[in-house]
Amino acid sequence: MKKVLLKIDGMTCSACSNGLEKYLNKQEGIKQASVNLVMNHASIEYDETLLDIPKIEKFVEKAGFESLGIDKLEKEKKKASNEKYILIGLTILAIFILYISMGQMVGLPIFKILNMHQHPINFSIVQLVLSVVAIFLGKDILKNGYKNLIHKTPNMDTLVGLGVISSLLYSMYNTYLICIGNEEAVHHLYYESIVIILFFIKIGKYVEGRNKDKTKEAIQDLMMITPNLATIEKDGKQKQVTLDEIQKGDRVICKPGEKIAVDGEIVEGMTHIDETFITGESVPVKKTIGDKVIAGSINYDGVITYKAEKIGKESTVSEIVRMVVEATNTKAPIAKIADKISGYFVPAIILIAIFSGIIWLILGKDIGFVINIFITVLVVACPCSLGLATPLAIVMASGLASRKGILIKSSESLENAHKIKTIVFDKTGTLTKGHLSISQIFNYSDLKENEIIEAVANIEHHSEHPIAREIVKYAEERSISIDTKAVTDFKNISGYGIEAKYHGQNYVIGNKKMMQKNNISLDKSIKENEIDDDEVLENDGNSIIFVAKEHTLIALIGVKDMIKENAKTVIDKLKKRNIDTVMLTGDNKKTAKAIGKMIGIEKVIAGVVPKQKAEEITKLKENGLVMMCGDGINDSISLVKADIGVSVGSGTDIAMDSSDVVLMKDNLDKINDLINISKKTMRIIKQNLFWAFFYNICMIPIAAGILIPLGITMNPMFAAFSMTISSVTVTLNSLRLKNI
Repeated sequence: MKKVLLKIDGMTCSACSNGLEKYLNKQEGIKQASVNLVMNHASIEYDETLLDIPKIEKFVEKAGFESLGIDKLEKEKKKASNEKYILIGLTILAIFILYISMGQMVGLPIFKILNMHQHPINFSIVQLVLSVVAIFLGKDILKNGYKNLIHKTPNMDTLVGLGVISSLLYSMYNTYLICIGNEEAVHHLYYESIVIILFFIKIGKYVEGRNKDKTKEAIQDLMMITPNLATIEKDGKQKQVTLDEIQKGDRVICKPGEKIAVDGEIVEGMTHIDETFITGESVPVKKTIGDKVIAGSINYDGVITYKAEKIGKESTVSEIVRMVVEATNTKAPIAKIADKISGYFVPAIILIAIFSGIIWLILGKDIGFVINIFITVLVVACPCSLGLATPLAIVMASGLASRKGILIKSSESLENAHKIKTIVFDKTGTLTKGHLSISQIFNYSDLKENEIIEAVANIEHHSEHPIAREIVKYAEERSISIDTKAVTDFKNISGYGIEAKYHGQNYVIGNKKMMQKNNISLDKSIKENEIDDDEVLENDGNSIIFVAKEHTLIALIGVKDMIKENAKTVIDKLKKRNIDTVMLTGDNKKTAKAIGKMIGIEKVIAGVVPKQKAEEITKLKENGLVMMCGDGINDSISLVKADIGVSVGSGTDIAMDSSDVVLMKDNLDKINDLINISKKTMRIIKQNLFWAFFYNICMIPIAAGILIPLGITMNPMFAAFSMTISSVTVTLNSLRLKNI
């Protein structure tokens, strides 16, 4: 069996993707096909002994779509879209035609030349022209509806198209009657319904289209993590090459500040590597000969040479891309109610319209009456209210959420947020600030705390170690003077620390081994019947810097990634909602558990790589819907794998693009706002769907003529009016979300 990922053109709605998926899965030789509307591609597993790619592309073509070849997940340039201008054009047409057709009914002034009673021909011709222009602007809806009807997968566009064309033909017939002298026919023009129907449908499609490309860009952006160029060494000479030119076994050179080009093993040099994007560790990791390096990680402070081992599709980054694609292709467990119903609703309405006309024809009614019944059923059942029930509420909720600092990129996440059973948090950059800072100092000397920081910062200024940089930054932020000339005899001892003189006095700064190496007593940090000071710092998740002056320990400095101010409050609120909270991090277990204890998260899963994170998310989903909140590239797979992925505003662009929701103000408390908005939005959507279905259940039988024996009839004009009322009801109900 082989797998191929084909780019598909021509899909506009879920009915398209579902229809193509069903069609492909019926074909001999295809084991499984999954069509992704958002990504516009089809993942197909097939028997290579029976099929090849050209044959599969023929299947796609027969289903009514076009294959654009293998999707290489490369970065694409955004295509210019004229949808915005089409919507503006339809808005102007809708206002104008409503003014012309209904302005007189409500007493609005109108040009005499367009008066329906004095100049009915002008009145009808102008509306005909406006409706034809509207049809031209909405031709994609009619084209898609026709295509789906031909391929036996009718959707809402099909019903809209039939209603629009039927209304147009009926109105054109009455325009003809007006032109030959039958002025009474002016009351049977329904051009305005054509424009309004297309206008409302286009609004929903425009809003949906704007948010559709983000997930697609996420996977393409993952490929941008690695550098475009790298330096390799051959025959003693250095040469700059592209990533495609690197072969397994090549010696690749990486200088400070550069990114690792491909996965490999260090053969020369020592440095510190920032692997935050892959492990979640906030502290750069020391790497020396024999250690592995990962493509995309950043070299901090040393020149290294490493042997290329995994290139192209074998690299860790490519593996992440593959896993994100697979997670994206997984179908959401809960489909929209309207989408489920539409598969039966559309063909049912078409059949009702046809059979209603046939029955009245059999009962002896003339062809004009039959056409009137057929059009009335289509117009009254045109699924504007059904189609708008969900998207309008979601648009309103999305606007409200954005004002609160929450960017919602998928309707599924908005629908499901209030059903979440478990929320999983990444640690670094999500629950914590994502950068190191001095958290606590134990001072054993007569010096003031700032004087200790001044001495340490001046000495550390000569070091390239990441922690040294943070100490210098800490001092600068507090306006502590930096005078590098005061430092002499600086000596960096790899793996231990620093020796130097500051203003002529000897200082030793480093880890516990550095103190032991210099025979410096640690008695001052040892407490009787209590936990030693260094253990206190360790238990609190700190990296420890021992500071000695003239061979006497004067201070312990704890450095750690600080917890965000409102993290504990957020966790407490979620617990009150009976939502389970989990910390999932690549950091070490001791640090993770210490932070979990401080903010109230009892379940902590630490020391996991991206693939393991995704596996843990899958396990948690067995107990209900799962939300994942993260900020790093290492969270990309988990963000997509979760039912709802949430990234914080301080996170990387990759994490944001992989997620369904972005907390733009980097405030975790917005998760609670998201849940509230979701709950109230779903209540509005259910109300909208009730009224939409109630309207159809009541109006369709009347439109079909079931009450004619009682003297109650409905013509297309009333049908169009009642359809508009239904849409207005749904719209006004959705507007109530403004008051949340």
